[in-house]
Amino acid sequence: MITPLDIENKRFSKQMMNGYSVEEVDDFLDELTLDYAKNYKEATELKKKVEELSQSLEHYKNIEETLQNTLVMAQKTADDVKNVAKQQADQIVKEAKGTAEKQSIELDNEIIAKKKELEDVKKQFDIYKAKMESLLISQLELIKDINKEDI
Repeated sequence: MITPLDIENKRFSKQMMNGYSVEEVDDFLDELTLDYAKNYKEATELKKKVEELSQSLEHYKNIEETLQNTLVMAQKTADDVKNVAKQQADQIVKEAKGTAEKQSIELDNEIIAKKKELEDVKKQFDIYKAKMESLLISQLELIKDINKEDI
């Protein structure tokens, strides 16, 4: 690429006849040098800016990739936590069912024991009642015998 300095230092061979006016060529070259220098500087600045923007873009792409990886990891962690919680909940439910079944069996056994105890108490009451009846009958007979003797 031609630099502004190349344009400024460019010299043309001079001809004696029918040549270009050196002054006009020099003026034109001066004007061209200024415009070219301005465009060259602007192009250089734009290239620098494009490079900076490319670096920024690359930086943001890296950040985006990191964020995506973080999101994927967070989603995986959330899924893992959810699965562990579900397993724990299932385990708690299983243990609760086992405990409830065990308590139910214990209560059934206790009910059976209490029914047997109640039957035993009823039998004892029936025996007691029979003994009392027998005692009362014997006492009544005694009283009748005593009354017969007195008469």
